[in-house]
Amino acid sequence: MSLLWTTEALVEAMGGRPIGSLPEGITGISIDSRSLEPGNAFFAIKGETMDGHDFATAAVKAGAAVLVVAEGKLPSLGRLTAPMIVVQDVLAALEKLGVAARARSKAKIIAVTGSAGKTTTKEALRHVLSAVGKVHASAQSFNNHWGVPLTLARMPQDCNYAVFEIGMNHPGEIRPLVKMVRPHVAIVTLIAAAHLGFFKNLDEIAMAKAEIFEGIEPGGAALLNRDDPRWKLLGKMAKEAGVEHVFGFGENARSAFRLAACELYADHSDIAVKIGKKDVTARVGAPGRHIVQNVLAVLGAAQLVGADLDKVAAALADLSAERGRGRRHILHHPSGPITLIDESYNANPASMAAAMALLNATPVSGEGRRIAVLGDMLELGSHSAKLHAALAELIVGTGTRNVFLGGPEMRALADVLPSDVETEYRAGAEELKPVVMSAVRPGDVVMVKSSKGIGFSKLVEALLGKFPAEATTIEPT
Repeated sequence: MSLLWTTEALVEAMGGRPIGSLPEGITGISIDSRSLEPGNAFFAIKGETMDGHDFATAAVKAGAAVLVVAEGKLPSLGRLTAPMIVVQDVLAALEKLGVAARARSKAKIIAVTGSAGKTTTKEALRHVLSAVGKVHASAQSFNNHWGVPLTLARMPQDCNYAVFEIGMNHPGEIRPLVKMVRPHVAIVTLIAAAHLGFFKNLDEIAMAKAEIFEGIEPGGAALLNRDDPRWKLLGKMAKEAGVEHVFGFGENARSAFRLAACELYADHSDIAVKIGKKDVTARVGAPGRHIVQNVLAVLGAAQLVGADLDKVAAALADLSAERGRGRRHILHHPSGPITLIDESYNANPASMAAAMALLNATPVSGEGRRIAVLGDMLELGSHSAKLHAALAELIVGTGTRNVFLGGPEMRALADVLPSDVETEYRAGAEELKPVVMSAVRPGDVVMVKSSKGIGFSKLVEALLGKFPAEATTIEPT
């Protein structure tokens, strides 16, 4: 395996002090001894609940080539004999390495933020840009104060494109991260009531997301959702931040990347997009209108970084949904299949609407039913009860008449759903599990949607355990 960093470059970038016989270089970077691969550097980061220095011995046993440790922690490492680079602060050292990685890179850099759709858009960009070059992108949702510098530090010097997800739940969190990333293109997917508990209103959320414009490279572009009511506010803030080029994507007639036609199906979408004088048609392998909106941003970003748009559009056909973000499973029941839609990773009012639309568009078979299994939307603060109760209108407006609810915040929805919606409410995922397991039957389409913290992924795992999937996902036809 090729070296990611030479040891000399590693020490120089971090301003560290080498101890012991250091290797020529490292093949990767890890902050978790459980997933560390031989040849990796182990960064002993101190988190809120755990300290990486406590796992230094485990990292050495797993094959770490070198340990990056804090000066103040050296006495606690005792007689551990392993190559080390000693720094004052391990996270700060990782940030320095991330900045060095960005400085040496000639890749086209794309950054993604927004209240919903960040990871889906990032993964779609990873997928389609892989058809035209070498791509580096953040793992999972590594979008915070340690995830972004870690992703930067892991960026190979020879990649053609790199995609970074940047998240926040408080003002001021995006600013330092985007100044490390320095994107050529920055996407804001959507402004919605996510993390509303930390803000007065959606305008404040938009202003926090707009911090991403402050790191855009000179001559770079902001790519904004033209169908979002806060389009004008975001555009104004982009200009104020000195962004030279601001483009919109959406159905709006003035969008630079405009959706001209769209046919939604249970397992894919067919779209026509107008980009300047060019007409682009594509099949999108992952279903849902919200996915189409994200794909418009993907096509826009690909165009702006100079990627071959025909190859990018063709690659959309085998795009698939991520785990917890719309991935479909066909479950095997002795009397017939059950469709499971896994939306258990995240939830806010906007993504709930998208998920319910996806459920409503998915056909049942035989006497099957559409079943919504919904858990709490977290971090909504004083707005929580009102926003949960407001989901009643959304549910009534669809064809879903079987609803299973779990979590303290979902009590507000359970109290207002009309009698013609068959509703079961329980305190949480564990209490709801036996009810759901005994209720599902052949022909049903079951959609599980919640914020990650409420633990509804356990319901997905339970269903997969009881009714083994015939196929991991539905592939587009």
